[in-house]
Amino acid sequence: MHPEVGDYLTRLAGTAGDLLGDELVGVWAAGSVGLGAYQPGRSDVDVALVSADALDTTARSALVAALRHEALPCPARGLELVCYRREVVRSGTPEPGFEFEVNTGRDMPSRVTLAPADRPAADGLFWYALDRSILHQHGYAVLGPPAATVFADVSPADLHRLLVDALTWWLARPGPPDDAPAPGAEDAVLGAARALVRVRHGTWLSKVDAGRRLIREGYPAGLLEQCVAARRGGPPPGGATARAFQRRILAELGDPTL
Repeated sequence: MHPEVGDYLTRLAGTAGDLLGDELVGVWAAGSVGLGAYQPGRSDVDVALVSADALDTTARSALVAALRHEALPCPARGLELVCYRREVVRSGTPEPGFEFEVNTGRDMPSRVTLAPADRPAADGLFWYALDRSILHQHGYAVLGPPAATVFADVSPADLHRLLVDALTWWLARPGPPDDAPAPGAEDAVLGAARALVRVRHGTWLSKVDAGRRLIREGYPAGLLEQCVAARRGGPPPGGATARAFQRRILAELGDPTL
């Protein structure tokens, strides 16, 4: 783990523990940190905080105030933190189910959501169960027991539906009408690759590792290699090319043999 991120996560867990005491079950890193794919300057720090019981408004507000970038500076592009209660993460539910979430950082628009009902459906409600599925396999325990003992995975049927929802959401995002370079298209392409690998092989990989796995399996090497390079500063793929790949993966996810 990047040293600055490790130190930051330790301080974050300590701050949460000071505020919640015995109510805090633990703190786990997800996303690129959990998958061993953190890139300084590009990656966010994704964190799941678990409380024993539901939190009242005072506790939620205190945590948001103490963990926001202005109070606890995040060394990455930003922090995406979601708090859940223990019974939710144990249940394997496909629903968002969070207590609150906060996005904050030097290069990230600030956003606080204090209940799932306040999350706009257009922003995607599938992220949370997918993140908890990744945590089940790869969560990095900053404070607390191994993630697999805390976070239940979603059922195969729910996972498949959530991944289809995610790919459909990506395809609906605005982009150039032609094949002009489309910043961010590399994440959409590699996210689609990761979805297919998860359904086909049962394991979560980082976006880059999923792209490389599909290259070995005969998928378009030129596009996938360009997307991997784009995550390190290279030019992004064309919008039309990226969308064609996404539609291909979405169609393959609809194959009943999967």
